Amino acid sequence: MALGDTLRGSRLGALLGARAPAGDAAIAAAALRSDRFRQEREGDWKRLDAIVTRIEQGRLRSLSDEDLLALPVLYRTVASSLSVARETSLDAATLAYLEALVQRAWFQVYGPRQGLGRWLLRFLGGGWSRAVREIWPDLLITLALMVAGAFVGWKLCAADPSWYFTLFPAEGDPRVPGAGQAVLRASLFGQSQQNGLAAFAAYLFSHNAQISILAFALGFAFGIPSLLLAIQNTATLGAMLWLFHSQALLPDLIGWLSVHGTTELFAILLAAAAGLHIGRAFAFPGDLPVLEAAARAGRRASTVMAGVVLMLVVAAMLEGFARQLLDATGPRLVVGLSMLVFWLWYFFAFRRDPGALR
Repeated sequence: MALGDTLRGSRLGALLGARAPAGDAAIAAAALRSDRFRQEREGDWKRLDAIVTRIEQGRLRSLSDEDLLALPVLYRTVASSLSVARETSLDAATLAYLEALVQRAWFQVYGPRQGLGRWLLRFLGGGWSRAVREIWPDLLITLALMVAGAFVGWKLCAADPSWYFTLFPAEGDPRVPGAGQAVLRASLFGQSQQNGLAAFAAYLFSHNAQISILAFALGFAFGIPSLLLAIQNTATLGAMLWLFHSQALLPDLIGWLSVHGTTELFAILLAAAAGLHIGRAFAFPGDLPVLEAAARAGRRASTVMAGVVLMLVVAAMLEGFARQLLDATGPRLVVGLSMLVFWLWYFFAFRRDPGALR
């Protein structure tokens, strides 16, 4: 039913239902006031209704530039009309119509532009990989320091084995300097029948997520804490590599670590680089104001971090299940290298434009 018919029908019903002459006069005055109010503003209401209806029907491209530019102005105008209608207690039909129209228009002006499914498609279909490529200087800096951290961890333990306990303070862990080859080998193989893999995966996800989120969150301090966390992580890795190398088990350890490590270390690399990206924006904003530069870097880094959470879930599943179920170095290396190739391809070779996904 048209707006005019709805309003006239409402006023007619109210007039017919009134019995007392005084009531008739009051209702007639209210109807006249409502009629004048509607006539003065009805053009804007109908235009906004037509624009919103076409958008809801998926015909956005058919709208003219004038209509698109007028949409937010008309929304505010109709919202003002609704406020006046409530203040002056106009008839219920007018209020109901305006409330529905304002709600529909608000969704088109301020509401989300896409659902979760479409956002996820755009995110995985190029948005995430593009954000990673955009922080490539930070990735190179972080990668260099992580490699240096592993090298330093190895060298410190080789010069003085007591450094191992500083870098790897795991009380009760049999993997310590002086442990025999059989002890170290037992920590790598023969665990395919152990129980509680799901709980172990959940613990690993929680632990690695805390490290990654902390590395990202501390980026505002010019990225220095983010880099220190990344270096500390790989220094621990270097200490473990040294220990197993001392017992001629380095290839087996690399296979054991690679199943989940290529994904997990990549995620930590991205998290620390995202934190550094924000820190660099604070320290070197360029031609932009500091807050604007930091806001832009923050949006880019937050996109990267959303993907880091997904990578950590994958790493936890690989560490909690695949690594334990594969009980030989060869298959473990195949899985680990396959994951590394996949991530490199996705981030640096997969260049689909997310804007092309509709």
